[in-house]
Amino acid sequence: MEHAPTLTASTAPAQPPPLSAELQRRFIAYIDARPQSLAAYGKGIKRLFQWLEAEDIPHPRREDILEYREYLKAEYAPATVSLYMTAARLFFRWTAQEGFYPDIAERIKGAKIDRGHRKGYFTSQAVKSIISTADRDTATGKRDFALIALMATGGLRCIEIARANIEDLTTQGDSTILFIQGKGKDERTDWIKIPEQTETAIRDYLATRPNTTPKDPLFTCGGNRHSEQGRLTTRSISRICKTHFRAAGYNDSRLTAHSLRHTAATLAILAGATLIETQEHLRHASPTTTMIYINETNKSKNPCAQQIASAIF
Repeated sequence: MEHAPTLTASTAPAQPPPLSAELQRRFIAYIDARPQSLAAYGKGIKRLFQWLEAEDIPHPRREDILEYREYLKAEYAPATVSLYMTAARLFFRWTAQEGFYPDIAERIKGAKIDRGHRKGYFTSQAVKSIISTADRDTATGKRDFALIALMATGGLRCIEIARANIEDLTTQGDSTILFIQGKGKDERTDWIKIPEQTETAIRDYLATRPNTTPKDPLFTCGGNRHSEQGRLTTRSISRICKTHFRAAGYNDSRLTAHSLRHTAATLAILAGATLIETQEHLRHASPTTTMIYINETNKSKNPCAQQIASAIF
């Protein structure tokens, strides 16, 4: 069983010990809060530990926590980002008080909560421009093309891409599907249908990787810099997406890898998908979340501005 180091503030070493699951449990036991708040903080700390493990960071520094915040902003709503960052600040404040680990999250803020809907997304033509920047004569270009195509058509999160294995690409009935392990999930309990064009792109990329096994990552960094035979991290996926966004001329700070998920939802609705169909495809827990996209899409179709302009001009 893993044990937390028995240190005091006066004996803490210059090199902090790696964070442990036991330290996480002791922190939750220490907090004096309502059960609902405890559960929320526990979820936030669990996400922090999962991210650190995925990024292979046993001894996080302040810059790592700042990077973690950027990851949260790309993956979650501002309210969730603020909650998770509050949990991180409380955790490191406690580790510093106990002499276990320095307070590397002091005064790092969460996300500014905007009550309006300001999710960045791309038009279908913009997505075409973005994926066209991938050089499909190279293995890396084939990977980037397939990765972005999968995120745009499947509405996948970065963490879902990072966790995907080759064996998760399989068939269901007459369709090709991809089993996914969603955020906060411990197992691959859900799946999405893969369009023919996206499957072709993925198969084309996999053909550049000889001697793979079913347990290998679906997407790799092409080297062995990370654990699990070069599995892409969420940070790497975000960087790949932003590189191609900029190459296509889209350098808006609101446009992140997660914007491809918003794009999938928006384009599905514009193409005539129903509320239930879109909710199922995006795996929203509540239809209320999906309604945000429907309301915004309907608002964008409002002809009032053009009618007013025609009356004036």
